[in-house]
Amino acid sequence: MSQPVITVSNLKKHFTVYKKQPGLLGSIRSLWHREYETVAAVDDISFTINQGEIVGFIGQNGAGKTTTLKMLSGLLYPTSGSVSVLGYNPWNRKSAFQKQFSLVLGQKNQLWWDLPAIETFLLNQAIYDIPEAQFRKTLNKLVNLLDVKDSIQIQVRKLSLGQRMKCELIAALLHNPKVLFLDEPTIGLDVVMQKTLRDFISEYNREFGATVILTSHYMDDVKELCKRVIMIDHGKKIYDGLLSNIISKYARNKTLSLVFSESVTKKSLTEFGTVKNWNGSSATLLVSRKEATKIAARLLESLPVQDLNIEEAPLEAIIREVFGNKAKSA
Repeated sequence: MSQPVITVSNLKKHFTVYKKQPGLLGSIRSLWHREYETVAAVDDISFTINQGEIVGFIGQNGAGKTTTLKMLSGLLYPTSGSVSVLGYNPWNRKSAFQKQFSLVLGQKNQLWWDLPAIETFLLNQAIYDIPEAQFRKTLNKLVNLLDVKDSIQIQVRKLSLGQRMKCELIAALLHNPKVLFLDEPTIGLDVVMQKTLRDFISEYNREFGATVILTSHYMDDVKELCKRVIMIDHGKKIYDGLLSNIISKYARNKTLSLVFSESVTKKSLTEFGTVKNWNGSSATLLVSRKEATKIAARLLESLPVQDLNIEEAPLEAIIREVFGNKAKSA
C-alpha cells in the first residue's frame, strides 16, 4: 500500500483585510479610523494524498485553492495547522525539499521574457545542482515529448501561449520532482493544446510516479486526469472522494439522445421527459437519472427509435449544482 506523500491536518489561513467606506468621506475617515475584518481563505481542511495519485483540487474562484497550494509549497505560512510533504515541513524551506517538488502557476512566468527558454533551463540546472548528463537526458526527453525542439532557442516573448506553457512545464520538471502542484496549467490554451498538456502530465505521472495536485476550471482536465477530487468552498472542504461518486451523488438527470426512423412529433415526446432539442427525425430529452433506463425501454417500445444513447450530465453542470446547493444552504 502506498504511503502518504502529502498530509494536511486542520490547515487554516486567515487574512486581515482593510474595509474602506466608499466615497471621499470614507477616505477622510480612514485617516483616523480604519476598520478591518478577518477573511478565512482556508478554513480547517485536512486530507492525505498517496504516492502517484493525481488529485483534482476544485472549487469556485476565491475558494482557497491557490492559497492551499502556496502553503503546501512553503510560499505562505499558515495561521494554524500542520502540513507534511515528502516528510518535510514546507515552511522550513530546506534545500532537500525544494529539489523534490515544483509549483506551476498558469498565470505566472518563471521564464526570462527577453531570453530563449534554454537560458532559463540552464539557470535551473545550476539552481537545482543537476548533473550535466542527467540534465541533458531529462531535457531531451521533455523537449521531445512536448515537441518544442525549435521553440527553446527563440525569445520567450516571441513564443505563442501554448509554446510558452510547454516551456514553463519543462523548466518546472528538469529536476524530476516527486510532487507537482499545478495551478490552472491549461488556462488560456486552445482545446488541442489543453489535450497535449493533459497527455503530457499523465505520461509524466506514469513514468516518474509523481504525485500531482491539479487545480483547473476546465473540467476536461479533471475528468481525464483525476480519479479523485477534493472540493473546497469558501475555504472549507466539502467533498473528498472519487470523481465518479460525485456524478452518481449529485447528477439528478441524464440525457437521452434519440434518432428516429420516421418523423416523430414533439408532443409525443413530452410524456417521457423534458424535450431539450427536437427536429422531427431526432431529439434530446432530459430525464430523471433513476428512471433513465426504464424511460429508454418505453421509448424503444412506443416510438420508431433507430438509435438511442444515454449520456451523463456534463461535469461542469454537476459541479455548478453542488456549489449552488451549498450556497443556498449556507
